[in-house]
Amino acid sequence: MSKSIKSSMQNFAVDKALKYIEGNPEENIPKLMKLVDKLTPEYWYKSQRDAIRTVIEEKNHWYDLILKVYDLDPGVRRAFFENFLFNASLKGSAIQHEVSEREGCNVPWAILLDPTSACNMHCTGCWAAEYGNKLNLSLETIDSIIRQGKEMGTYMYIYTGGEPLVRKDDLMKICEMHPDCAFLAFTNGSLIDEDFCNEMLRVKNFVPAISLEGFEEANDGRRGEGVYKKVQNAMKLLKEHKLPFGISTCYTSKNVEDVSSEKYFDLMIDSGALFVWFFHYMPVGNDAAVELLPSPKQRELMFNRIREFRKCKPIFSMDFQNDAQYVHGCIAGGRNYLHINAKGDVEPCVFIHYSNCNIHDTSLLDAYKSPLFMAYHNNQPFNDNMLRPCPMLENPEYLRQMVKETKAENTDYQSFESVDHLCDKTVEYAANWKPTADKLWHGCCGCDNCKKGE
Repeated sequence: MSKSIKSSMQNFAVDKALKYIEGNPEENIPKLMKLVDKLTPEYWYKSQRDAIRTVIEEKNHWYDLILKVYDLDPGVRRAFFENFLFNASLKGSAIQHEVSEREGCNVPWAILLDPTSACNMHCTGCWAAEYGNKLNLSLETIDSIIRQGKEMGTYMYIYTGGEPLVRKDDLMKICEMHPDCAFLAFTNGSLIDEDFCNEMLRVKNFVPAISLEGFEEANDGRRGEGVYKKVQNAMKLLKEHKLPFGISTCYTSKNVEDVSSEKYFDLMIDSGALFVWFFHYMPVGNDAAVELLPSPKQRELMFNRIREFRKCKPIFSMDFQNDAQYVHGCIAGGRNYLHINAKGDVEPCVFIHYSNCNIHDTSLLDAYKSPLFMAYHNNQPFNDNMLRPCPMLENPEYLRQMVKETKAENTDYQSFESVDHLCDKTVEYAANWKPTADKLWHGCCGCDNCKKGE
């Protein structure tokens, strides 16, 4: 079959599928699932497809979440299905796999970009501050990255920073230039206003993930006085405009009780959030607040609570440190994602500030094949216990070795941090977490023999 005929058939199928997302979800989603079954290999997303069918039959809390998606602005909802589900997750994944096999390297599902290192806030322990506040990726550079990425099947782009919305006009231009991509931004929410909501409605393919770290006292204790009220206002505006948004929560030793509570989950749901991404605090940077690292008991609490609420709350939740079992370990180094900072350094992870190359003088494909990225490719997963996935936090010997062997350079321009200095901060944490991780992963009892690995 020629590529043009195949492309025409795919476009026809997508158009037909998009019609199924309008109207009655109970009637149309089963039709959509039958079409997906027909067009994709049997093994692709089988468990997810089966789960969606169960949701429709049982009308459980996930059905409530589907109804919330159906309540979005129709144009935005259509763009979400087309760009995120079809382009990024179905068509894109197939291309990524093909390129990865051909080139012998990782090809990511998503690329994280820092449009700017500037931020209008100064949060305690924030790794982004290590870059300084005067760096920017030009509009042309961002466009080039996305064009190269799409050639290899990447249709998902996530903005970090700095505060991405400092560059809100340029971000909207990028949405217009690439209407087939899905864009998400981690934002403090303070720059979301009525005008920006209208811009989001216009471009249709931009979703904010607003940083929230508990209730007012816990949130503002780290992020600054008055920030909690600004987040509440941003969520109110987005909900009123029927726009999709989520929450980004960094859990620390100081806010675990807040963010693991049912009250916190209900707050996010009532505010209109469709998803929440939980991140474990990472002690990156010479001035990192190591005391913010959660204890093993606190991390175990997060592990149990998120799973508990996932069974009954209509919000999609993901814990990027405790849910590695669903993605088979570390997702960095281009395996599922990578990070390009505001100076153009291509880094394996948003938390790993070491690099062999800069996007201004190398292609994206060559970056995937750079020494540090190939070290990730050749060593993943870093641990058979999926509750110990990270080469920095739980397996610091791996990061130490990879950085030194590949001669990767530190990208913290404000204050150079050696890999030894970084990893030394996590050695004790890794040792303390191991017994709990092994108990949870293997279902063992936690006795002295288990702690010894016997």
